Amino acid sequence: MRDTDGSQGPLSGIRVADFTWAWAGPQGTLLLGMLGAEVIKIESHARLDHARVHSLTAGAVRGGYDESPLFNDLNLGKLSIALDLRKEEARDLARRLVARSDVVTQNMRPGVLDRLGLGYQDLRAVKPDIIMLSSSAVGATGPEASYAGYAPTFACMSGAVEITGYPDQPPSPLSGAVDLRVGTTAAFAVLAALHHRERTGEGQNIDLSSTEVMSSMIGEAFLEYSVCGRLPQRSGNRDGAMAPHNCYRCKGEEQWLSIAVGSEAEWGALRAVIGDPELGGDAFADPAARWRNQERLDGILERWTRERDPREAMEILQRAGVAAMVVHTGASIGKDPHVRARGVFERVIHPRIGEKAVVRPPWRLEGVRVRRAAPLIGEHTEYVLEEILGLSRQEIDRLAEAGVLR
Repeated sequence: MRDTDGSQGPLSGIRVADFTWAWAGPQGTLLLGMLGAEVIKIESHARLDHARVHSLTAGAVRGGYDESPLFNDLNLGKLSIALDLRKEEARDLARRLVARSDVVTQNMRPGVLDRLGLGYQDLRAVKPDIIMLSSSAVGATGPEASYAGYAPTFACMSGAVEITGYPDQPPSPLSGAVDLRVGTTAAFAVLAALHHRERTGEGQNIDLSSTEVMSSMIGEAFLEYSVCGRLPQRSGNRDGAMAPHNCYRCKGEEQWLSIAVGSEAEWGALRAVIGDPELGGDAFADPAARWRNQERLDGILERWTRERDPREAMEILQRAGVAAMVVHTGASIGKDPHVRARGVFERVIHPRIGEKAVVRPPWRLEGVRVRRAAPLIGEHTEYVLEEILGLSRQEIDRLAEAGVLR
């Protein structure tokens, strides 16, 4: 579906047949769509996208399945065709769509699409240079390949949760942020495969393990164990060398400021701002001493921050040359002057939700933008069948009556 304003992104002309659902998969195709690809979401009333009805963190979605803010955020700019893949005619339509696509994405358990005749080998038969990305909990091979999983599962199995949190508390659970990392990695893999196909003419079968994505992001933990024989421990906000390096309570309800000092010049500037004579003692005479006495040091700094608004304290420290930043809440980040100046949020009009603020693409590239709100389920079925697959009005009516288009 062409954009009415004629703008084109770097992936203009690329079509994605998108079987993904929930969070991680749709995040990947969201980014591809923002880059200009035409993303066609293949979904069904018979198996609603998880994000249309439920959130692991917020519970059941209020309103109908076309009114989910979560679904809207993850599926901006996409098109939707409703196909009941339990029916062979629907599966045949899906194969015909793939034959006119460049990329296929899915994040079901390994083997699900194969059993429907929509696995990589089936789709390669109708489109030899197709790029297929399959994202799953632990990958499509190995003794645990059949495991289902959501973001907390990926995070635990990867090792990331074990080193996340405070030393005197249990490991901290990780959820939605994990899915977004997996989806972003999936988009990167598809871009690499498109580049490879442009050079060689060859498609790709990409097997992405969500668990391995998260493991790849804590390489320093594996390196510490393999080189030094030490198991990394949870350390909260503290650093292995810098001190002070923490979040400090400020004036007001749940108001915090992050401070990090990495050099003697910064330490001198911090001392001058705080003006507490205790900071001149032997306990804080050098970086090693400050690191050993972090608890006492944090207490002194927090006496100063507690008397100040976090933004005021941040500006005082930054002017002095000390790295400091307000810890934003969901409510405060939208009011932040830098965020507003960058235009991080923009507004879309959704036919059920109404006007809504959404996060624009993280890149500033010609033609890269939020193209439209997320689709209603099956909103573009007729467009796909008529304009892309060339079906007649009579054939579409017959398929609808047969329950194929639902």
